[in-house]
Amino acid sequence: MTLVLGIMSGTSADGVSLALASFQGRKIKVLTHQTYPYASSLRKVLMEAGNLKTPEISRLNVTLGKYFADCAVRFIKKSRHKPSQIKAIGSHGHTVWHGLHGDRHLFGDSHQKRGQARHTLQIGEPSFIAERTGIPVVADFRMRDLAAGGEGAPLIPFFDDYFFGNGPLRALQNIGGIGNVTLVGKSIKQVTAFDTGPGNCLMDWAAQKITKGRSQYDRGGKIAASGSVHAKAVVEMSRHPYFLERPPKSTGRELFNASFIPRALLKERPENLMATLTYFTAHTIYESYQRFLPLNLSEIIVSGGGALNPVLMKLLKKIFAPLPVRTIEEYGIPAQAKEPAAFAFFALRALEGKINHTPSGTGARHARILGKIIRK
Repeated sequence: MTLVLGIMSGTSADGVSLALASFQGRKIKVLTHQTYPYASSLRKVLMEAGNLKTPEISRLNVTLGKYFADCAVRFIKKSRHKPSQIKAIGSHGHTVWHGLHGDRHLFGDSHQKRGQARHTLQIGEPSFIAERTGIPVVADFRMRDLAAGGEGAPLIPFFDDYFFGNGPLRALQNIGGIGNVTLVGKSIKQVTAFDTGPGNCLMDWAAQKITKGRSQYDRGGKIAASGSVHAKAVVEMSRHPYFLERPPKSTGRELFNASFIPRALLKERPENLMATLTYFTAHTIYESYQRFLPLNLSEIIVSGGGALNPVLMKLLKKIFAPLPVRTIEEYGIPAQAKEPAAFAFFALRALEGKINHTPSGTGARHARILGKIIRK
């Protein structure tokens, strides 16, 4: 049994999630997990990080790295394990920007056509984690995939296929800030994976707006439950070209943010705004399946914060009925521990010199070993 710690800061920027997991063959057990919320001031900076200047990004990279290190030390102590018992730490970092379609104003059209303007940036300097814990750290996973011709995301499909792929045909749907799905099953030759679109990001933005910052998300789906869906807004948002793009594909808050929401919807009552955005997340997941996945699935397994939203889960179960929609907790993995546990696994694979991503899910030309290793 090998113990590895995973650290994940998602696009919702609600906090840093840690999971300590044990791995033995194709078996995983999450021993303990916790999310440390960001202070409101830090969260505000992270939400606007894509607009920061170079000195500010540099400072934030160090600030966040130190915070990750502090959280890791506290978490390990609380878990009643010694650092020497933990083989590695996998840290995804926090995504500042995930640019996949180039920047004409920086590089020009010809450069973009050659695909050279793709870029992605995750911060939270891992050297501070290694220094404070004395444990080898693996980080910056996306860049090697990008160098191999991929989009650098989604990366979770390797975890999905490894631990759930030797069974019936099923979809593993993660609903973090962004939604992503992986099709796995022993009957298929190649994994299909892609980002379905917004997960919680639009709903979380609305919750903060509606509560004037008192709540970072729609707790229990209570706001959405009291509202009505603005059908025209759903149709308008659904017309965005991203939803028609064929996989592999990935996206982020660079696209799905407040400016994406139609003005007519922003003028609606708060509960109607939330109800519509919640429905839209479920709707885009369903439409993505209809376009790009086979219809003979045995089940859908949901993870991430969205799995804890009863209104969203009810919508998914209704839309997909009679296809079973379950949370990953029924398989022994806490919904919010899956992503940090996955990066713990990727770190272990990297240290072992083994492949830890799925090229068919990212568009990479070849399978590679992702992550930069920082020794203790």
